[in-house]
Amino acid sequence: MVEAGTHIPVMLQRCVRLLAPALDTPEAVVVDATVGLGGHSEAIMRQCPAARLVGLDRDPQALRASRERLAPYAERVTVLHANYTELAAVLARLGLSRVGGVLFDLGVSSPQLDDVGRGFAYAQDAPLDMRMDTTSGMTAAQVVNTYSIEELARILRGYGEERFALRIAKVIVRARTKQPITSSAQLVELIRAAIPIAARRHGGHPAKRTFQALRIEVNRELEALRRALPQAISALALGGRIVVLSYHSLEDRLAKQFLTGQASAVPPNFPVLLPEHQPVLRPLTRRPERPAAEEVAVNPRAASARLRAAEKIREAA
Repeated sequence: MVEAGTHIPVMLQRCVRLLAPALDTPEAVVVDATVGLGGHSEAIMRQCPAARLVGLDRDPQALRASRERLAPYAERVTVLHANYTELAAVLARLGLSRVGGVLFDLGVSSPQLDDVGRGFAYAQDAPLDMRMDTTSGMTAAQVVNTYSIEELARILRGYGEERFALRIAKVIVRARTKQPITSSAQLVELIRAAIPIAARRHGGHPAKRTFQALRIEVNRELEALRRALPQAISALALGGRIVVLSYHSLEDRLAKQFLTGQASAVPPNFPVLLPEHQPVLRPLTRRPERPAAEEVAVNPRAASARLRAAEKIREAA
């Protein structure tokens, strides 16, 4: 069981301040699409007393902790085991046509990283799992033991931005012919052997990029975000707000492209801008916001966070 106290919500007050203006009516609903241990949701419930919350998460362990944490607000809270790709279906099931806010706090939580049995961390030996939802789906062990050299190289290069992707993929495939790769320690040693000695001296732990890539592949993180963002914008009422917290460049780039596209006139050079070409969103952040140095000093894992936010100003045509 994960403990709520082991996780520090990132950019907490900034998230609440951005969402709060859309949550000041009795009918307002906010969706925490990644409720996790409930840190952001708890602050929203405390500071927005008129709002109702729908919290989604694919991690059953985190859901147990969030339900306990949000128990004082039980009359205003619905927490469900669901992937945020199911956002539209969940809202329809709950009879909600529009919501005031949607929050995405992407990536892996501190308890997931710290739980040795989950296999997310390269610094500890553990079974190669890496699933956020431990009840279903392919594990990291299945990926490294079944994907071809070409498939492994593709995900390491694309999701981990690993320049030695092909070398690592070849070493993995060669090693698994002798015995299955089932633990993080086995994989770390193979990665270390594949990367030239000179390259290991820079850029942090040599397994960092490979583990990130495997986690993204196992959980289909970028595909899920690509599917969820349009659903979130569609669900927002006029004046509703979306906040996206990301922790690596691939997530942030995807969020930027989508939010910027929805905040731009289409087509931009058309001589007469028709109503259906007007922007759907108004940016609330002109560039990605970063946590303050004081927050990073207390919570080093916040250092990579990037926050983007926007307000819905028009229904899409």
